[in-house]
Amino acid sequence: MSTRILMLSGSFEYDSEESLILLRDYLHANADVSCELILFTSAEDHPSLVAVDDADVVVVFTRRLLMQGVELARLQQYCRDGRPIVGLRTGSHAFAHWLEFDRDVLGGNYAGHHASGVSTSVTVASDAGAHPILEGIEPFVASGALYRNTPIAADTHLLLAGNAGDHHEPVAWTCERAGRAFYTSLGHQRDFWELDFLRLLRNGILWSVDQSSTAR
Repeated sequence: MSTRILMLSGSFEYDSEESLILLRDYLHANADVSCELILFTSAEDHPSLVAVDDADVVVVFTRRLLMQGVELARLQQYCRDGRPIVGLRTGSHAFAHWLEFDRDVLGGNYAGHHASGVSTSVTVASDAGAHPILEGIEPFVASGALYRNTPIAADTHLLLAGNAGDHHEPVAWTCERAGRAFYTSLGHQRDFWELDFLRLLRNGILWSVDQSSTAR
């Protein structure tokens, strides 16, 4: 049975709908998955998240949404149950009424970003080891400002580091508490045209549901 991926799109600065469609198409061509996309049309939008209940993994690419009440509680319960979660870029500050999502679920420490206009060189972290998420991943250059996340939680596993000028930050890691979480602070529009970035996301999603991937 295909892995059921639920994608939440609501990061308007980064055109998350278009980017997640690119990711969806890549995944359909390179993994045994089915993807459903839920679109938030504004920060105030409150679409139903009932599909969360049947998802194998939820991908969060939203930014400071004002969602609360039963729909936010549904996603919070999903995380409390230890089910797989993947966060992209602004997913670290995905929900205005649940900013603890970054620290408590992703193991992150979002504190803004460094100056814009400087490309980020992405390399495998020195102590990442042979992690399955890194299968087929070569160093690449990412777009968009480098996020400030130092220090990430002690129980995370750093996979990728980013260097932009004199600034060095973690840019991709896993966190295993109640369940498996994978997060990357990358996700500018241009990143979704970078094959190594798409591989990274595919591998992270499949790892979160405890599946292996075949590099292509």
